[in-house]
Amino acid sequence: MDIKAVRDAFPILHQEVNGHPLVYLDSSATSQKPVQVIDKISEYYRGYNSNVHRGVHTLGTHATDEYEGAREKVRKFIHANSTQEVIFTRGTTTAINTVAVSYGRENVGEGDEIVITPMEHHSNIIPWQQLAKATGATLKYVPLQADGTILLDDVEKTVTENTKIVALAHVSNVLGTINPIKEVAAIAHKNGAVILVDGAQGAPHMNVDVQDLDCDFYAFSGHKMCGPTGIGVLYGKKSLLNEMEPVEFGGEMIDFVNLYDSTWKELPWKFEGGTPVIAGAIGLGAAIDFLTEVGLDQIVEHEHKLIEYARKQMEQVEGLTIYGPEKRAGLITFNLSDVHPHDLATVLDAEGIAVRAGHHCAQPLMKWLEVSATARASFYLYNTEEDIDRFVQGLQTTKEYFGDVF
Repeated sequence: MDIKAVRDAFPILHQEVNGHPLVYLDSSATSQKPVQVIDKISEYYRGYNSNVHRGVHTLGTHATDEYEGAREKVRKFIHANSTQEVIFTRGTTTAINTVAVSYGRENVGEGDEIVITPMEHHSNIIPWQQLAKATGATLKYVPLQADGTILLDDVEKTVTENTKIVALAHVSNVLGTINPIKEVAAIAHKNGAVILVDGAQGAPHMNVDVQDLDCDFYAFSGHKMCGPTGIGVLYGKKSLLNEMEPVEFGGEMIDFVNLYDSTWKELPWKFEGGTPVIAGAIGLGAAIDFLTEVGLDQIVEHEHKLIEYARKQMEQVEGLTIYGPEKRAGLITFNLSDVHPHDLATVLDAEGIAVRAGHHCAQPLMKWLEVSATARASFYLYNTEEDIDRFVQGLQTTKEYFGDVF
């Protein structure tokens, strides 16, 4: 991978922050956008801004072709069987909530079980809490091992014939844990349950084949994979989506409306009520083009090298605690002695280094870790070993600043 060519594609990286060249290590929160994506969105607004599906004029036809073309790019990217299985949403959160409401309310009842893990993002906890409260179902958790992984034996013990839904992250946004989705899916299906995968941290960083994983639903966001904010994807098996009711009603998703009843369009449009996020979908298509051109395999290899290098360098910093397993995706969550993560992030920001600090929308996991907050450095295809060197030097600067706690 030509890292210089990759970095040159991201205009935001070529600036100074607080008098220092920017080192951006917060891609798990949101990734930066290459010029190809920025230009594609600008092209839409400048050249063929129009609503989709409804018009027969030239601009509307062009916009529709680009919008539906982006859906086909998503289908190829995740290896879905059909574009009917690709629903555009506002993001991962909306996608998960759609399943919890549409599928969950019809298929989960009193005495049933919903199984998740303590490592989940709040977006993959709260919808299931609400579903359990509304239906009388029981919410169960697969226990975590000391390194923040799960054992398939524990999944076997937790998932029973009463389990209706299993939901878990492909990759933990805190620990970097890569979960064995295919194996968990097999356990879920053996017990008659469906499985939803929160792919917000998975789709941007690895090859995803939803058919090989045999997941029933897969949710992810565009803004974490070089695309714009406000656009995401819900993949669902066609057989399941066909049986589900829409959760938003209005224009675009209807077939026919009379005074007292209505019918819905076929998939995928019955789940896309109202004017869709047209520019967002087109921008996501451009992001997929960019990632595909760079190569997912090359991105995976690059991130693996970065995480290995970062871990070795960080382990030399006295007083540093790293959370999560040895084998992980491209992020490291940590604490530095008694320095509060917000204070650490503030000192790093003064050095032009952007990291995330807080509970990372994973408060149950923070409780499991027995901390109130952590700092997180997350890497992507545009980061370099030089970025890591600057980051580690920033940690040393933080130690000097808070010398009395060491």
